[in-house]
Amino acid sequence: MFHGSQINAQQGGASASLWLTDSLRHGRPAADERGWREKVRDWAEDVELVPDLGQRVGSFTWFRGLATCFGLCAAALYLSPGFHALPGAPQPLLASRQFDEVRSQMITPLGLGADSGRRMGPTDAVQPLRATPERPQIELRAQIGGSDSLGSALTRAGVSGGDVATVTSLVAGDAGAGLKPGTPLDIVLGRRASRDMPRPLDRLSFRARLDLGIEIARVGGLLQVQRTAIHVDETPLRIQGVVGESLYRSARAAGAPPKAIQSFLRVVAQQVDLGSISAGDRYDIITEYRRADTGDVEVGDLLFAGLHRASGRGIDMLKWTQDGRVQWFEASGVGQRRGVLSSPVAGRVSSSFGLRRHPILGYTRMHAGIDFAAPYGSPIYAVTDGVVSYAGRHGGHGNYVRLEHGHGLATGYGHMSRIAAAPGQRVRQGQVIGYVGSTGLSTGPHLHYELYRNGQTVNPLSVKFTTSSQLAGRELAAFRARLVQLKSLRIGLPVQVAQQRQAASAAPAATGK
Repeated sequence: MFHGSQINAQQGGASASLWLTDSLRHGRPAADERGWREKVRDWAEDVELVPDLGQRVGSFTWFRGLATCFGLCAAALYLSPGFHALPGAPQPLLASRQFDEVRSQMITPLGLGADSGRRMGPTDAVQPLRATPERPQIELRAQIGGSDSLGSALTRAGVSGGDVATVTSLVAGDAGAGLKPGTPLDIVLGRRASRDMPRPLDRLSFRARLDLGIEIARVGGLLQVQRTAIHVDETPLRIQGVVGESLYRSARAAGAPPKAIQSFLRVVAQQVDLGSISAGDRYDIITEYRRADTGDVEVGDLLFAGLHRASGRGIDMLKWTQDGRVQWFEASGVGQRRGVLSSPVAGRVSSSFGLRRHPILGYTRMHAGIDFAAPYGSPIYAVTDGVVSYAGRHGGHGNYVRLEHGHGLATGYGHMSRIAAAPGQRVRQGQVIGYVGSTGLSTGPHLHYELYRNGQTVNPLSVKFTTSSQLAGRELAAFRARLVQLKSLRIGLPVQVAQQRQAASAAPAATGK
């Protein structure tokens, strides 16, 4: 067994004597024999030369670090190099010939209407011209604008006023109603006698109508017109097909013009809900279609709209004119419904029919109509066909219009800012008869709308009336004959139909040979 003995100065008696004896035997610690380099290195390791200025703020170490930071910044500023301009020799100026050589390769000549690219500068052998020669003719192409006329289009193209007046008089009978917007004008202007005179019109050609081409040329110093008749096939276009994902896409894929499809959808929407049309239903579209021998075409109005549904009632609608009014009739001869009351203005109902406290008079009285809140100047429409029986100032109603619709029914429109109808005028449903205002006893812009039955005011929201046209006699027979004629048309473009007929007529002859 071993026994450990630990003796130190804290122990007393013999133990302390033994500890002191051992210390005297070994003597003092040895002297530090390191060099000054080692001592400085050890001192630098113990001293924090770059203290964190965010800690121990206000201590000696912090101030020493702050002084070190300022010293380093001052030394950096003192030793920083200066910024001085570097001397450089200027570029030599180009001579006129050298400048012309450089300019010929710039993009500037393009903006001035000249040539670009490398070329030789002029020498002393080149002499400037006294006058630049003009082109003998100028050919240009103009176009008729949306609200343009032939005369204004020619003037804009540079034709002189005298030639414009001559052309206008020559084609007055052919283009009296104005040319179709987008009609191109091919113009040729000739050589002028002097620079202070406009160029004369040498030739002008355009399409006055689909079936008429006009060419005006200068012969012997005078403008003469030549008219060229163009054959036009006016066979209506008939398109049939089966509805796929959508009726519009299916009809477009079958070759129906967009204008005809839009008219077809509007007519069908009056009879059935367009959302109920499903895949498998068959459509039948017949529209006016004019095709010239030159290949130009004009799509006119829709003539017939048919929809044969896989389940449900089919639709056959024919466009017909009765008593000067164009409307759509069913195959049985029954016309479209008319007289359905529509909203007189685009706005919300702000006051209903019945007793109320008047906002100006301050007492309760009968409000014999409904009020529509709408912005000032909004158009007011006739709710159905009728005749204007009164239009003018009408007491508390201010500017007021009253329409008689027959069968004891009438409507009134008050507080207008401006009246757009006259007494005795016949108006159609949706026609503008005035504009929203605040005349009479009114606190703000709105429309006061009244409905009369046998002279008594009734709630406009409680009355709905419809009328329909019915063909009979000779008119019904003519209607049915027109319907049979259109439904006997072959399907496809007129050119395709003509080609099919030619092929059918040539087949028996080939068999006979």
